[in-house]
Amino acid sequence: TPETLAEFVDGLDETWAGLSLTMPLKAAVLPLLDGRDALVSATGTANTVVFGESGRTGSNTDVDGIIAALDADTGSSWRTGDGLVIGGGATARSAIAALAAVGIRDVAVALRRPEARADLDATAEACGVDLTVRPLESLSPLLRRSAVVCTLPQGAADLLVDAVLEAKPRGALLDVVYAGWPTPVASAWSRSGGPVASGLSMLLYQAAGQVRLMTGRPGPVDAMRAALLAATARP
Repeated sequence: TPETLAEFVDGLDETWAGLSLTMPLKAAVLPLLDGRDALVSATGTANTVVFGESGRTGSNTDVDGIIAALDADTGSSWRTGDGLVIGGGATARSAIAALAAVGIRDVAVALRRPEARADLDATAEACGVDLTVRPLESLSPLLRRSAVVCTLPQGAADLLVDAVLEAKPRGALLDVVYAGWPTPVASAWSRSGGPVASGLSMLLYQAAGQVRLMTGRPGPVDAMRAALLAATARP
């Protein structure tokens, strides 16, 4: 937990190469770091900690995971145009950074509470993004953007199915949920004719980045994919 993380990290010995972190530890670990990469500074989240001669270094491989998942599952056309991020948590901040990394500067964010935008504004400013924030209820027109990243937790995006079917999007969707795939919103997006990237792909590629950081070697993506599919296969 965030309360026990510092004690846990202090108790690790030299046999540990690093840590892979999920929320809420991605933010809680920041005060424990000796160094951080530029993406951690921009997004305020570190999903990876590597132990080395310089101490504990935090990195954010979610950003590259988002880019690689969209490229692998939908092609490259999403890179030219505008972007939409649905949700306002830590993964949304990584999504903004990912869109910025490929040159997308016009990004909208759909939030349940648009007033809770301070962290997103900070990431957008750090990444040079022109950010527009809209309430989730007025989402439909935004779904026609070239790249859409849905960062809502499992089940929360189900209410967007009707909006997707109405909008008939043609851009690429990444739904970061990786349990219970395909999700209802991903299925609706596919039925509307738009390409879809799976949260499983994002999980795979961010983990490959972690392997590289912790070992100095490329992540064995094919073997990792096979293990991931086997672990998530329905009986």
